[in-house]
Amino acid sequence: MTAEDIRAISKKLPHTTEDVKWGADLCFCVAAKMYCVTGLSGPFGVSFKVPDEDFEEVSTRKGFKPADYVARYKWVTVTEASAISRKELESFIRTSYELVSAKLPKKLRRELGLV
Repeated sequence: MTAEDIRAISKKLPHTTEDVKWGADLCFCVAAKMYCVTGLSGPFGVSFKVPDEDFEEVSTRKGFKPADYVARYKWVTVTEASAISRKELESFIRTSYELVSAKLPKKLRRELGLV
């Protein structure tokens, strides 16, 4: 799994934008709100938001951990590419997108056609 794979998955989601933050992190956003982050270099890693009720289970799986700095918002990081299939990663990224977009103001969600 590479940054390009994560980009291909994320760019399929409506109104997704991408930006490089903190020097080497590729961030995927909807309405300027991040829903997925991966490194452009270095070892594999991808972070995303999970449902509150799933956080404990997901963050303790082999190859997963609570995301640095944002675990309190129920974000996890996958640290081993072998710990996740592409299909499962697509599901996690879509869920993160849906969780983040659901928190956007109703007017903005309506303007984006997300309601």
